[in-house]
Amino acid sequence: MTTQIQQFFTFENSEQQTKLVGVNDSFLRLIEESLNVQLHARGDQVAISGDEDKVALAKAVLRELTDLIKHQISISATDVVSATTMAQRGTLEYFGDLYSEVLIRDNKGRSVRVKNFGQRQYIQSIRKNDVTFGIGPAGTGKTFLAVVMAIASLKRGEVEKIIITRPAVEAGESLGFLPGDLKEKVDPYMRPIYDAMNTLVGAEQTQRFMDRGVIEIAPLAYMRGRTLDDAFIILDEAQNTTNQQMKMFLTRLGFGSKMIINGDVSQIDLPRGAKSGLIAAQHILKDVNRISFIHFSSADVVRHPVVGLIVNAYEAADAKLAALKKEQKN
Repeated sequence: MTTQIQQFFTFENSEQQTKLVGVNDSFLRLIEESLNVQLHARGDQVAISGDEDKVALAKAVLRELTDLIKHQISISATDVVSATTMAQRGTLEYFGDLYSEVLIRDNKGRSVRVKNFGQRQYIQSIRKNDVTFGIGPAGTGKTFLAVVMAIASLKRGEVEKIIITRPAVEAGESLGFLPGDLKEKVDPYMRPIYDAMNTLVGAEQTQRFMDRGVIEIAPLAYMRGRTLDDAFIILDEAQNTTNQQMKMFLTRLGFGSKMIINGDVSQIDLPRGAKSGLIAAQHILKDVNRISFIHFSSADVVRHPVVGLIVNAYEAADAKLAALKKEQKN
């Protein structure tokens, strides 16, 4: 039986307290939901109640977040969730290291940093290798960080253009009734890319870059027959490429360029019988020099704890349904 205890965390000043608890104690609520403890702010202290091991984790999270505040880093809900996730995984000691480097400043001057160990490995791989594969579930920051690194490279003058593409799986019958060419049909599915660009450099600057050809966002079919020199090239939703499309894309790599290929092999939308080029690439290219594979897991997803509970509930329901079907067959 786990021992129930109560401990106190003391704020050093009122400014620290305001930044640490969040608006309407929202940051404390996130810690409560993530670690299954109770937090109550009383004067210059927070009372932490719950299982002994969970209380210790919550107190350690508060210390780590306080260290960020002392270094003039404004914490957000995402930072709090990252800290609690790392605490649960036993990697909280590395939390502060994630904030030692600013990747870029966004359109509003806010610092963009990695949020967990998986993201840091991903960034390090992009810097070290010519081709990096980011494989894992949605919400791990693969696409956003790829765009961050592309913009940073462009600003440093390391590349002359950014090319972002994805397979047009949805541009067949389901979008055939829409007006415009293939690119215009696929544009709605590029929304996450546009959103990332707008966040980092602003909508007007993004449009100017596109008008000048510095940024190109287009379906994968537009890549055929080209050699892409001095470019930062991103292939998103790569799980929906065929083996032939993946080979075609990879062989577009030119001198002075980098490629990032992102995808989630659990979300393949290819027609029945078609094999994913992303899955094949993992086997074919696993030992090729200057090509790296970074695998994200659901634990790398930075999300509100309630979303995690929702996902767990659906997974439990699916498991229960599968068990019932198995019983019926027997």
